[in-house]
Amino acid sequence: MEPTPSGARRMTSREKKWIVYDVGNSAFVLLSTAVVPIYANSLLKAAGETNIVSTWGYAQTIASLVIAVLMPLLGSIADVQGMKIRFFTGFFLTGVVMCCAMALPLGWLAFLIVYVLATIGLNGSLTFYDSMLVDITPNERMDRVSSHGYAWGYVGSTVPFIVCIALIFGGPALFDWPTVACTRASFVITAIWWVAFTIPLLTSYRQTHYRAAADQAGEAIRGTFRELGSTFRAIRRNKPLWMFMIAFFFYIDAVNTVISMSTSYGTQLGIDSTQLVVALLVTQFVAFPSAIVYGKLAGKFGAKTMITAAVVTYMCIVFFAAFFLRSAFEFWILAILVGMFQGGIQALSRSYYGKIIPKSHANEYYGFYDIFGKTASIIGTFLVATTT
Repeated sequence: MEPTPSGARRMTSREKKWIVYDVGNSAFVLLSTAVVPIYANSLLKAAGETNIVSTWGYAQTIASLVIAVLMPLLGSIADVQGMKIRFFTGFFLTGVVMCCAMALPLGWLAFLIVYVLATIGLNGSLTFYDSMLVDITPNERMDRVSSHGYAWGYVGSTVPFIVCIALIFGGPALFDWPTVACTRASFVITAIWWVAFTIPLLTSYRQTHYRAAADQAGEAIRGTFRELGSTFRAIRRNKPLWMFMIAFFFYIDAVNTVISMSTSYGTQLGIDSTQLVVALLVTQFVAFPSAIVYGKLAGKFGAKTMITAAVVTYMCIVFFAAFFLRSAFEFWILAILVGMFQGGIQALSRSYYGKIIPKSHANEYYGFYDIFGKTASIIGTFLVATTT
């Protein structure tokens, strides 16, 4: 096994192969932020539906709810040696297959069902992916490695996205394809990119922190539920960890809601699709250096301090979006501000959590991390859905 020297300045091979999965899956995240809502809006309008933002918000809520329910249970099982990569692979394949299925000529309801399944596949894989951080790098490098994951995910995902956008806008003239066919082709392109940047992790990952497996199936099931109860009690008894989880619940709600609902909200403001796409690209490019800088600053001032600073700033950003976002110019300001702080919050939250949990139960703890994160997402997207 390749050593991971704590003082090394360069990324090790294992760290790089872990990071590139962020490049792969972020392509679907970006497509889901920009292209999918616009395509879903067109399907809903064609069917005569009027509550477009609400319907999109409910779809996001369902996906988050499923993940919040499943992940702690599956996370406990995945802490057994060799299980983490199996669950990761299963959810990853679900996401990729459903991403391809989105290219089928579906009605709005069938499309949203397939999209929800793809989102469940993505977010399920990310839970196991996040917990792999404890296996591929030591505590003192986690902030840096996690930040690079988000940073390269932000900038790397723009490559297939630009190809897809060029196809959607240029395909009808160059290839005499209808726009809807070009849009559907973008789903397949994204799935291929996702697969290509997942292969390095699939072929190299080794689980180094794990717990013993039960001998019998019945005992394994009972043991899983006992582990969940024990883990939750351990989280409650650990005051720093419990306080972080409560804080995380509230601040990640703002982050996730802005990410998932920004395009639909921008569309409702009357901002055309071209401006939305360019604004999202600006967010990605601004987020790349910002996430790396946050990782470096965390090494100097500590992850907790940097998370606090980013959260306070993000609260101001959300306040601005809620009360002053009325035009395309203000949407551009929002895009830049979000790019500056979003990646840092996500990356340092992931790494800080990884440093304060038991490594042999990382998946189970990250399952609870997902409960708090996805439940927050449910509340945020549901509130947007019911108030717009």
